[in-house]
Amino acid sequence: MWTEDEAGPYQAIPHLGSSWQPQGEPARQSHEYIRAGTAKLLTLFHPASGAVRVQGVTSCTNAVLHPWMQQTLTDILASLPEAKVVPPAENRAIWERWQEGLSVKWTLQEKLPPLRMLLVLDNLSGHKSPKLVHWLMAQGIMPLYTPIAGSWLNMAESIQRILVRRALAGQSPTNPTQLIEWLEATARGWNQHPTPFIWGGKRRARRQRAQTQRHSLGGSGAYTLQVIH
Repeated sequence: MWTEDEAGPYQAIPHLGSSWQPQGEPARQSHEYIRAGTAKLLTLFHPASGAVRVQGVTSCTNAVLHPWMQQTLTDILASLPEAKVVPPAENRAIWERWQEGLSVKWTLQEKLPPLRMLLVLDNLSGHKSPKLVHWLMAQGIMPLYTPIAGSWLNMAESIQRILVRRALAGQSPTNPTQLIEWLEATARGWNQHPTPFIWGGKRRARRQRAQTQRHSLGGSGAYTLQVIH
């Protein structure tokens, strides 16, 4: 499973964040600044391994996004093991299983290749263009869209927040080219020691522990951390 998202736009202005300064000489920012352009970050993220593929751009129209997605996904598929060939009926059942429970189901092509990848995207209309969807299915990629107001289900957004914070916090980029260079360099550094993402994980365990330590008050929605006798 891979996830896709577009982050930004990020402005070429001073960004808030911590920085090292000599004692007694705090960092200062001018009360005025010139808007020197913006940049966006196209992202494909593999949660199971933590690997990320990015491309910095100054615009993110379908004419920019779709070719990048197609080329990057083609490279990823080329690195995967050969797909296992199964009887057509069984293969279609595999595709249909991933459509179970969806409120809107795409019409599957009559001839389907072996399913090789699940791709999670948000609900942008460009992600649902027939041309792109047909291309994805022809490559054995099943597009799955996050529900409205459910973009947090897309882990690409999580890795983007990490990369952007590391690249721009406390920095003062002066142009879009510099923004793109810093964002892409941060992604290359991340890929040297990627961290796999797991749904829930330690944060979920903390929530579960906190839940067991709460006690309801009189059947209402209120809770207390102390037992009331």
